Amino acid sequence: MALRGWLGEAKAKQVYLVLRDRILSGAVAFGAKLSTENVLAADHRVSRVTVRRALGELARERLIERRRSAGTRVIYRPVKAPVTADISGMLASLAEMGRRTTVKLLSFDYVAAEGVVAQALGVPSAEMLQRSVRVRSVDGEPFSYLTTFVPERVSLTFTRQELASRPLLDLLERAGVKVEHAHQRVSAGLATPDVAAALAVRTGTPLIELTRVVYDQSGCGVEHLHALYRPDRYAFEIDLIRSGKRRRAWSPVLRRVDGTGDKTTKHSITRSKGADQRPLR
Repeated sequence: MALRGWLGEAKAKQVYLVLRDRILSGAVAFGAKLSTENVLAADHRVSRVTVRRALGELARERLIERRRSAGTRVIYRPVKAPVTADISGMLASLAEMGRRTTVKLLSFDYVAAEGVVAQALGVPSAEMLQRSVRVRSVDGEPFSYLTTFVPERVSLTFTRQELASRPLLDLLERAGVKVEHAHQRVSAGLATPDVAAALAVRTGTPLIELTRVVYDQSGCGVEHLHALYRPDRYAFEIDLIRSGKRRRAWSPVLRRVDGTGDKTTKHSITRSKGADQRPLR
């Protein structure tokens, strides 16, 4: 019986996540009626009891409203994520984000370099790394859970208090680091209990997962970031332009941020030569 109950909960969570994603993305619009329990059960190949559990959870989150006479309708209105990152102008976006949002430092310590982090940064195992965990918020609402590692030789130039109040990129540049480029990978992950508590979501909630390694002019790694973002409050976007003469293809458009924090100049990567290849600040 216990095993059967566990399987039922797992199936209900699966149906809940699928419906929740369709509602949050706007695929099922505000005011739209969901199919009946019988139809949903047939579509997802589960029982009506399982569907009822999933719908009950959506109702508790105020995503749907259930009425016996009127059926089940969506009451969630999708809104644009309050924070967006322009992939093509990533370093500029990072600086802008750091100034627009607030951060809470959850932990700060030093650990030995090891595993994939040490390999990505290119540091020996004997070197110490500063590790910090921060939660970044916008309008008082948390949207990102950030775990960063910085080589000790660089991190000794700033304090715990400074890390809790200033963007890490600013602190790196103040330390004399000439940021040249970064490599990042974007995928998806699930909220663990500690992450869920920090981001005010349920354990197992799907999150945007990003890993970024920042390098200086000599090619040395100066920051390793593992970030988890709430997809309802954070999004990536990119503008594309058709380029090339014979073989035309889509190329990213670079953005720069002026002193006011506004995104201004755009130019294609294929056209950025000479001075246009200097690091974005």
